[in-house]
Amino acid sequence: MRWRLLHRWVGLVAGCVALVLSITGIILAWDPVRDAWQAPSAQGDLPLSVLTQRVAATIPGVEEIRRMPAGDIVVYAFDAGRPRALRVDPADGHVLGAYEPSSVSRWLKNLHRSFLLGDAGRLAAAAVALAMLVLAVSGMVLTLRRMGGWRRLAARVRGTPVQRIHVLTGRVVVPVLGLSAATALYMSAATFGLVSADAERDPEVVSAPGAQADLPGGQLPLLQSLRVQELRRLNFPAAADPEDTWKVTTAQGRGWIDRRSGQTLAWEDASLAQRTHDWAMLLHTGEGAWVWALVLGLAGASIPLFWGSGLILWQQARRRTPRIAGNSAISQADALIFVASENGATWAFAEALHAALVRGGHKVHSDGLEHFQATAATRQIFVLAATYGDGQAPAHAAQALARIARVPVSAAPVTVLGFGDRQFAGFCAYAQALDETLRARGWAQLLPLERIHQQSAQEFVRWGEALAQALGEPLALAYRPRLPATTELTLLSRDDYPGGAGEPAVILRFSSPPRPWHGRLRGRGLARFAAGDLLAVVPSGSSVPRYYSLASSSRDGFVEICVRKIADGICSGELHRLRPGERIQAFIQPNPGFVLDDARRPVLLIGAGTGVAPLAGFIRGNARRQTMHLYFGARNPALDFYFGSQIEGWLRERRLASLRTAFSRSPGGGGYVQDALHRDAVRLRELLSKGAIVRVCGSRPMARAVSQALDDILAAMRLSVAQLKSAGRYAEDIF
Repeated sequence: MRWRLLHRWVGLVAGCVALVLSITGIILAWDPVRDAWQAPSAQGDLPLSVLTQRVAATIPGVEEIRRMPAGDIVVYAFDAGRPRALRVDPADGHVLGAYEPSSVSRWLKNLHRSFLLGDAGRLAAAAVALAMLVLAVSGMVLTLRRMGGWRRLAARVRGTPVQRIHVLTGRVVVPVLGLSAATALYMSAATFGLVSADAERDPEVVSAPGAQADLPGGQLPLLQSLRVQELRRLNFPAAADPEDTWKVTTAQGRGWIDRRSGQTLAWEDASLAQRTHDWAMLLHTGEGAWVWALVLGLAGASIPLFWGSGLILWQQARRRTPRIAGNSAISQADALIFVASENGATWAFAEALHAALVRGGHKVHSDGLEHFQATAATRQIFVLAATYGDGQAPAHAAQALARIARVPVSAAPVTVLGFGDRQFAGFCAYAQALDETLRARGWAQLLPLERIHQQSAQEFVRWGEALAQALGEPLALAYRPRLPATTELTLLSRDDYPGGAGEPAVILRFSSPPRPWHGRLRGRGLARFAAGDLLAVVPSGSSVPRYYSLASSSRDGFVEICVRKIADGICSGELHRLRPGERIQAFIQPNPGFVLDDARRPVLLIGAGTGVAPLAGFIRGNARRQTMHLYFGARNPALDFYFGSQIEGWLRERRLASLRTAFSRSPGGGGYVQDALHRDAVRLRELLSKGAIVRVCGSRPMARAVSQALDDILAAMRLSVAQLKSAGRYAEDIF
């Protein structure tokens, strides 16, 4: 939770300045690429002595030869007292032209390194680099949490178009950004003398006096042993100083050569500080490695998209936080409602509770959980808390537990209502942590902790009925969820089944309307979906959607669900009355904890009744022939073997490796699906020992029975369903 808060605010504050650095960095990253293309043909294996001889014969007054990171050979010389810098071809030493670094490039480098402000600008750039390093580290932590760890880092990203853009660009930007920021900090520290980047002081070496003439560079043994590709800098001895020496600098170290005898007077290997600085320069600038420079440029080009999508997500979260109408001052309110919500959805439930209490004659104050407190007027306190990820607090409530520990305990009872998703091991874990903290502090409770799965309106209404009874007063919760925009879907076909218990079911296939790229970017139309996601159908005249597991993915080109008709069910009745050509309104609700990734591991699919729908979708999409085993339970194969003919076809196509069925109302049908699991205990242990992934879909009693059966089977392996869940290998979609 602190990582998200840190990431959000550092990104917002440093983002604008980072845009300047990214744009200048993109332009500067082109320099090494251009230099590499313009550099003369490679002569890297040429002896340095030969290059020295060719340059000395071509250019008078040579003082220094440098090999630039891109491979250019630049000679610095004095001609009639005028300094010159010339590019030469190492093949024959002829002059290619004057060496004149671009004034635009120099200006951009100064802007990039110091904002054109000298030392003050360098300090500011270092501060921005530190902020970018914090942003990169926090972004990597959040990406790993969102994707489910290192193993799933490259998995398909789920969510809205903006969320996917942010995560996808983040996966590219964050590692390179972190490395670039770290190297920038190192170079800033070297600039201000905080770390050593230079070699030690030159040793006291001089050329021996004598009457003999200077040896030409081509005859010096050390230069004969070195190659041009190793060269950094070669300094010629000054003509006016008879004690001056040759000095050669390479990536490996430095050497001094007597000008008359050619003897190597001293050699120093490159220090760790020098090597570190060289690597920092290469990694930060890409100079000398044009491919890496391209990577830096691409990463820099992604930063505006990364920052812009993050800004949009922040603005969306702010817009989802409501302004409660009729919010009494906290000092006058007898009922307080505190909310912890990551994306704003929990506030819709808080609004419904707030309005119901106001209608009952209460003065109510609603606020974020970070402002938890009680006053002399307080008679009831309600905490509505969503859980983020694997049990964390929403970002704004990061310090709520610490605050609760400091608030004096009052006589007002505190009732906690949790919101989460049972697919995750930490289902409503933050709400539970809040409840435990409150009880440990001595706060009373009106109702025990209750948990709401996937923002279920029905479960919330049932909780409201229990609350009304506890308060001893009528309380009607008129919850209206904030729904995303719906899309009109046209029914293409239907496949009817009588149902094994007199409850008919139907497989409905709808068209999947095309969505142009600009519509995807703006979140218009039906979002991308995978088998196992949910289709939220909004019945006519209702604002409360009903959720159905999808038996298809976007790649299939259609939307398919399996619906059992429920007595007096508004939505199921409407869907059962649909005929081809008729339309519904719906949207996609992602179900990331249940959908399958592309891992090359065996998959155990366990379903009963209409719960086979998402499992059928997994098998349908198994084009890579991943090993999948289906355990299917129903009542009668003639009445409710949903997707039966397709499953048999998938077996023939090897999309499905094996099928085990259990029909509880058919003679010799094999009982229930958990019985089939027990019969296959040996095989299941073998598959699970190989890392098999488990997906279970069906009714709550069926899911409990399957979990118990697998616990019994896993006991011999000293494993449990809880351990599989914590490892991300077991997920349920239950109803």
